[in-house]
Amino acid sequence: MKSARTTEVIAHCQGQGLDPHYLGFFECFNQQFFYEAHEALEQLWLPARRRPEGAFYKGLIQLAGAFVHLKKGRIQPAASLFTRAKDNLEPYQPTYLQLNISAVLRLIKAWHNKVTAPGFQVESFSAVPPPRLELLHE
Repeated sequence: MKSARTTEVIAHCQGQGLDPHYLGFFECFNQQFFYEAHEALEQLWLPARRRPEGAFYKGLIQLAGAFVHLKKGRIQPAASLFTRAKDNLEPYQPTYLQLNISAVLRLIKAWHNKVTAPGFQVESFSAVPPPRLELLHE
């Protein structure tokens, strides 16, 4: 069951060319509503799990999940999800569904390095620019 915020964002994304769940993922992610981003994309991933795009959606969901854990102070689960997201997204390089996968992988690497660095404090999460994902325009 989707949250009211997720439902509202998906409705707002109707008629914009790509699936509104996919677009809603980016809108939520870029507003730091990482759980809602996961929720939006899950609607596409569930029926696509065994199709070629399944691992792509799973990787994006894992990326959002890493930030959910990070916001809750769970460094090890966040690091693990960054690694799993990287593994799922790598085969889709350089671009897939209007997303620069190479840029996403650089973002994942940078955040993984931050959270696994000695002395990383969860409080520093709010002191750095938030992560952003941008779609390419065709």
